[in-house]
Amino acid sequence: MQKPEIKVGETTIGNIVDILAENIGDNSGLEYNSLGIKYTFKEFRGVCDKVAKGLMALGIQRGEKIAIWANNVPEWVYTQYGSARMGAVLVTVNTSYKSAELEYLLEQSDSTTLILMGGVRTPDEYIKTINKVCPELKDSEPGKTKCKKLPFLKNLIYLGKDKIPGMYNWDEIMEMGKAVSDDDLQKRLASLEPDDVINMQYTSGTTGFPKGVMLSHTNLIGNAKSMAECMNLTPDDAMCIPVPFFHCFGCVIGTLCCMVSGATMAPVVAFNPVDTLKTVESSKCNALLGVPTMFIAEFEEMDKHSYDTSSLRTGVMAGSTCPVEVMKRVIKDMGAKEMTIVYGQTEASPGITQTRDHDSLEIKTSTVGCALPNVEVKIVDPVTGDEMPRGKQGELCSRGYHVMKGYYKMEEATKNTIDKDGWLHTGDLAEMDENGYCKITGRIKDMIIRGGENIYPREIEEFLYTHPKVKDVQVVGIPSEKYGEEVAAFIQVRPGDKSTAEEIKEFCKDQISYHKIPKHIFFVDEYPTTASGKIQKYKLRDSATKELKKSGEVLI
Repeated sequence: MQKPEIKVGETTIGNIVDILAENIGDNSGLEYNSLGIKYTFKEFRGVCDKVAKGLMALGIQRGEKIAIWANNVPEWVYTQYGSARMGAVLVTVNTSYKSAELEYLLEQSDSTTLILMGGVRTPDEYIKTINKVCPELKDSEPGKTKCKKLPFLKNLIYLGKDKIPGMYNWDEIMEMGKAVSDDDLQKRLASLEPDDVINMQYTSGTTGFPKGVMLSHTNLIGNAKSMAECMNLTPDDAMCIPVPFFHCFGCVIGTLCCMVSGATMAPVVAFNPVDTLKTVESSKCNALLGVPTMFIAEFEEMDKHSYDTSSLRTGVMAGSTCPVEVMKRVIKDMGAKEMTIVYGQTEASPGITQTRDHDSLEIKTSTVGCALPNVEVKIVDPVTGDEMPRGKQGELCSRGYHVMKGYYKMEEATKNTIDKDGWLHTGDLAEMDENGYCKITGRIKDMIIRGGENIYPREIEEFLYTHPKVKDVQVVGIPSEKYGEEVAAFIQVRPGDKSTAEEIKEFCKDQISYHKIPKHIFFVDEYPTTASGKIQKYKLRDSATKELKKSGEVLI
């Protein structure tokens, strides 16, 4: 079946919903096998319009920020495309966030609305967390929240049928939307521009404070089209999406790659290998997304039980380097002979490079591919900015339609990341070969990648500094067989004080995300430094790795 024509720079995400409904409207658009939900693209437009009208009925204007805090539930997809049709900026919230992180994001983003489920680990954890951040909520009328810490926040929408104090529930919003006419929605949709910011995702930085990455319709559509082309996705395909929607991986490489190519979206509510493999089998998925640890878990399940994955052809593996044996099994046991590797970051919408279907196993496991279509990539000397010869290490920089509009309310940080010529500086060290294929060789900013989650040491250091016994702290990543890396903290305690690893971990609990809590804690008197006094983090990493290797905890 022919792909609907979508012109980058001339189309909004809301327009794509119409293009699909009008051209391949009877095709399956969204399938949740575990929930028994199945919509054609025409039906999907109807659901998205109900959401768009509900948000408009709340008085939400074009460009207003609405945050969503949930796993891959159907309402997340409806909100992604419903909000795009009425012009609100969707702010994605990490499902691991605790109170301090949630408060910062809602305050910094100026979000007026928060859409949330009850919780992921327990049925009411998110409700307890938002009440901790906004204790006034329980005595507020829905839509009239007055939170001292969050002056912009007005509306809370609960993804469920229960009535929670201070919140609307989802059905009430859908009912309110009936008061908004089709004509009013069409006028709003027609007023939107391709260059408008439509999505904001938070990523940490060396300052220790998460930054809101502003992404436009054009950023996202262009990037999704490029990656979908590398996977050769068409309306005859279906994609299994078990990666989280709050990441670009889920909401761009996942749902938006499907939308720009007319492929069926087949999400998994919360990753587990059984549901993922059942989804592949039931929806006859041709594409599958995941980080290496997800694929490893799926292989373990396939070793125990039989699943039909013969429909698989392609997909994306990202988040960390792909081990050779994992890619071999993806090709041999799953049948996904055209599986690709994507490298990028949120600031790039997110894809920068990608392997191609015809690339060899060696290229797919030793490189992160070459530049996406219509994307420029160069390797520069991190100090001088001069372009490096092929085969020489330097900082990977990229330029093109995919580069973010900037960090929200952080002009200086934006200037430090995107130079005057429009090049995005990734902070990653890389080498490029004669054919333009890149290998990531290190990280200038000492970022830690744990199970596909990007963790920035400075953010954890800033938090641990608030512990009354901590005099100084340095955080590094330690190699881990299971997660790729684990967080390690080297702490100097104040004179006369004593502390334990248990005390530090307890201090972190419910304040920062679980994956950011240091697994390894070392108490030290001093740090190795250069002659100028700069702390040598690599020496801390090396000494800890050697010590842990003896106990068999670390993979070298």
